[in-house]
Amino acid sequence: MSEFQSEWVESGFPLIAAAGMKSVYGTSNLPIYLINEPYTALLALASGRGSLSVDGEARELSQGDMALIPSGLEASLTADRLQPFHVYVLLLTAPQATHGDKRQAAMRKSELLSGEHIEILPSEPAIMAKLEELYVHRVPTQEWRHLRNQISLQEIMLYVLERLKRQGEQAEQPSMERSIVHLENYFHNKVSRDDLAAIAGVSRSHYSSMFKQLTGYSPSEYLTRIRVNRAIELLIEDAGTLREIAHRVGYRDEFYLSRRFKQHTGVSPTAFDQGPAPRVAVWLIPYASHMLLLGVKPVVTIAENSEYVNASGKEEAESPEGMIFADIDSSPEQIKSSLRRNRIELVIAAREHLQYMELSASQLRPYAPVVEVSWMELGWREHLRLIARAIGRSGEAERWLAAFDEEEEAARLQVQQLEAAQDSYAVFVLKPGELLVYGARNIGYVIYQSLGLRPPARIKAEIEQQQDRFHSVQIQPEELADYEGDRLLVVIYPDERGSTAHAETLFQSQEWNALAAVRGGHVHYLERDEWVPYNPVSIQLQLKRAVALLAEASKRQ
Repeated sequence: MSEFQSEWVESGFPLIAAAGMKSVYGTSNLPIYLINEPYTALLALASGRGSLSVDGEARELSQGDMALIPSGLEASLTADRLQPFHVYVLLLTAPQATHGDKRQAAMRKSELLSGEHIEILPSEPAIMAKLEELYVHRVPTQEWRHLRNQISLQEIMLYVLERLKRQGEQAEQPSMERSIVHLENYFHNKVSRDDLAAIAGVSRSHYSSMFKQLTGYSPSEYLTRIRVNRAIELLIEDAGTLREIAHRVGYRDEFYLSRRFKQHTGVSPTAFDQGPAPRVAVWLIPYASHMLLLGVKPVVTIAENSEYVNASGKEEAESPEGMIFADIDSSPEQIKSSLRRNRIELVIAAREHLQYMELSASQLRPYAPVVEVSWMELGWREHLRLIARAIGRSGEAERWLAAFDEEEEAARLQVQQLEAAQDSYAVFVLKPGELLVYGARNIGYVIYQSLGLRPPARIKAEIEQQQDRFHSVQIQPEELADYEGDRLLVVIYPDERGSTAHAETLFQSQEWNALAAVRGGHVHYLERDEWVPYNPVSIQLQLKRAVALLAEASKRQ
């Protein structure tokens, strides 16, 4: 009988495996993470910002960025002071063949494992979700979970290899677009028009006319706008002295920055935040709600629809007039055109929302300063404070939060007197193809943090570790019992046709009907639009609804 030959060995490529995985948080006490692994390391910033340094050269990384670091290379990741990082580190290796295996000599090198330089890769949200899932279930107890981990690992590596291939092909092709991207990414260095023309593969004189046709600006005006708008971002962040900011954006001193700043904005750097609120474009409804709460109406809101934004704290209120809505499916060029046409002076967005539209802060910065307020790494209170600081409304934000703290405390005291408050609560969210257990955000914030109700043990452990960063964990029906509470709060998302058949399938399953809360009739079905939105006013309304729900549940016991 002939020896079985695996197709993977015959291909000549090594099998790549995970040698381990870490979850690392940058903090004020431990702001620097040192990297010197015997394995190739894939770093993925789940949240925050950091500066990745190698041999004296630094590269700024933000939420979603990934870095492939060769084995044995010394590097360090330094946390941003205002937005410290949370990074997943996936260690990759190719298991060595046994001694005497002649096929080992014919093995090809893996592009993933044989690199000599750090490669920076933009992340896909789906890949980041797979990395998070891989970490949460890094010690599988069942074979199906082990197999799912293997599939996720292969999908992550496929993404990295395809990105490396695409970046290599793009680097070899001269183009106007690549020269513009170079200017957007390296504005802080000395950039000559000759260098840009060479990247584009055209003459110097032809380059200027083509550049203006594409962007609406001359190369020098485009560079000035990037530098000044970046300086505005750093001033909003209080990221250093004026001299330090000047150096970071590519100017020799604060005096030259001040001249360019005033030419561009009409005011000096020290007075830019003393005028009226800027004309703002904001990504998605929740951040628009924050602005309206603070008394500033965004000029442009990029959203899935023009659905009414409630910032009154009342169940019924009139929709604000005059807001311009742009479709989130608009092309990058349409968004840039909207920013110019509406004279936008500030963009407020989460990096992950920009990535959905195939945009980045560097692409929008020539048109307006960009304040990135991370959606997943921060809670709604931090969202409100950062947005308030960006538009000069910090006082209003703190006054609203102080009033809400009193309302929250009164609700907690009221609930503690109710019999239903002694139970534990699990929040299940059913989406087509997904079964989620919610953590410290959305409805979970009100239940676990505002009212102090008990979560299931596994959810409690994740909340204690991740705080507001812990949104949810995806599970299989077989895991329901591991996340069961005395009471279940259930939210159902219909599919694109409005059907909830996927939920009915779960409700008829043996795993669901085996839960004590289901058998005891302690399941509460909640309306998605009333319980899922995550912004200050929605949280305030959910708090009132939660108190009413617990009061009714206590009456029925």
